Amino acid sequence: MGQIHLYLPHFLVEEAMVDFSVLIGGKAGFGIDKSGAIIGRLLNRLGHRVFIYRDYPSIVRGGHTFSIIRAAENRIATHQDKVDFIIALNQETFDRHKERLKEKCFLIYDLGQVKTNFDLSCGIGIDLGKILKEEGAGEIMRNTCMIGALVKALGLNFDILQDVFKKEFTKDFDLNIKVAKRGFDETKEVIKLESLPQESLALISGNQAVALGLIKAGLNAYISYPMTPTSPILHYLAEVADDFSLDVLHPESEIAVILMALGFSYSGKRAAVGTSGGGFCLMTEGFSFSAMAELPVVIVLGQRLGPSTGLPTYSAQTELNFALSAGQGEFTRFIVAPGDAEEAYYWSAVSLNMSWKYQIPAIILTDKNLGESIFNFDMNTVGEIKEEKGILWDGKTPYKRYAFSENGISPLGFVPAKDAVIKINSYEHDESGITTEDPELSRLMQDKRLKKKKFLIEDLEALEMVKVYGNKDAEISLVCWGSNKGVCVEVAQKMGLRLICPLVLEPFPVKQFYAAVSGTKRLIAVECNATAQLAGLLKGHGINADNLILKYDGRPFSLEELEKNIREVLI
Repeated sequence: MGQIHLYLPHFLVEEAMVDFSVLIGGKAGFGIDKSGAIIGRLLNRLGHRVFIYRDYPSIVRGGHTFSIIRAAENRIATHQDKVDFIIALNQETFDRHKERLKEKCFLIYDLGQVKTNFDLSCGIGIDLGKILKEEGAGEIMRNTCMIGALVKALGLNFDILQDVFKKEFTKDFDLNIKVAKRGFDETKEVIKLESLPQESLALISGNQAVALGLIKAGLNAYISYPMTPTSPILHYLAEVADDFSLDVLHPESEIAVILMALGFSYSGKRAAVGTSGGGFCLMTEGFSFSAMAELPVVIVLGQRLGPSTGLPTYSAQTELNFALSAGQGEFTRFIVAPGDAEEAYYWSAVSLNMSWKYQIPAIILTDKNLGESIFNFDMNTVGEIKEEKGILWDGKTPYKRYAFSENGISPLGFVPAKDAVIKINSYEHDESGITTEDPELSRLMQDKRLKKKKFLIEDLEALEMVKVYGNKDAEISLVCWGSNKGVCVEVAQKMGLRLICPLVLEPFPVKQFYAAVSGTKRLIAVECNATAQLAGLLKGHGINADNLILKYDGRPFSLEELEKNIREVLI
């Protein structure tokens, strides 16, 4: 038996905990991410609603990484600073996070790695080194042992862990079970976590939701040069490419990415690309080419703190202004900023549809907090999605790629097409795609491209582009965008505030936003950037934020932090 130090906890909770958090931490390469996912799946199977926040440095091995797994009775999409359980695989985890422990808390730690400097009345120290040696297991299984201990501490049956492991481990299943059972046997039940009387929901990341939404709208090809936080989309789509007949490609540069995507578009294949701010910088000429050549393309733009490389594995909302103004010239574009997994799925599909219907570039603004967090996903709350086919050439009339029309949309034809020359051009051109510098024709062509916006706006009015949460009659309103939705929803509900979340940022839904903000006497903008980019956009439409709450250290707002900030503003 491995040596253990067991401290009887000073709380034995008889009733089920309805909102609690587990933090697991260690070095990068310790399998913290997978461990967090396993814990989340365990809790999810019990009917709890789950949210997983991930924090990791931009190195492959070493450095501190941790996940916070939060479970509650109702849907959640944010983490809390204070946690009920810490699983510490090394000293740094304990030292960094011990202040997070609530008064009623529980700690599971590696006895050989962690030395506590105060009296622990609620902890179990397990000699992981000795257990792994006795079982002939590798270092990576240290977290497996700890998860087994957590299962026992939560008062759960070991069988549930076995079922989860069957789906998580394709190799070394038996050894993982043995190691987890050692951890299970060498601790004691400290709370009794009961199942909740509700069906479990799927757990997916925001990046997976984006990928699935694109597939739903008919994605044919995905091209990306890996950049956090959108790299997981590339990896996920590569795994499922055969299932959905996808072309998934990793070219040599971001310039190659955007041009390859436009090549797919030219041939009639629906293409999307993934990148971050630095990669999108390289794509901007191709982005303008898309507008001039009227080649549909969707860009998943994962924001992170800059300038330049900045904090490559952390989160921010710094690219709204960039997305609004990227590319030379003036042209119609479509920009959305989903706030959770369901919205990421739905609006990614809408983006691909609108891009192809109007033959324009579209941008899906995400960030690490949205893309790499894990959410429950409820398909029943997602609106209906139909694939927009676009206007196609009838094959009879002489083909003109850029034929004038009432709404600015020209019929699409794709190579190879019989009796048609399909010419695209980044230069100004006539209806057939032939280069021109004629002043009158140049003006008419620019009008043609820009008039699409009017019809796009009319099309979008049928959709709910601005959502309102909390107390919809409150005179104090929060406004946020993107991944701040989760934390703002909870705080608004708790404090009796109104919350307004615009989902479409270009063309901005002016009518819907004015309706949502009606009756507000004080508007507080919450953003993860230093320059209040959404507030600036609102000001351009005649709406002024009275207060700004800005965070720009690469980390998202926690529940406690945002509530504190709002209370300070309201004093």
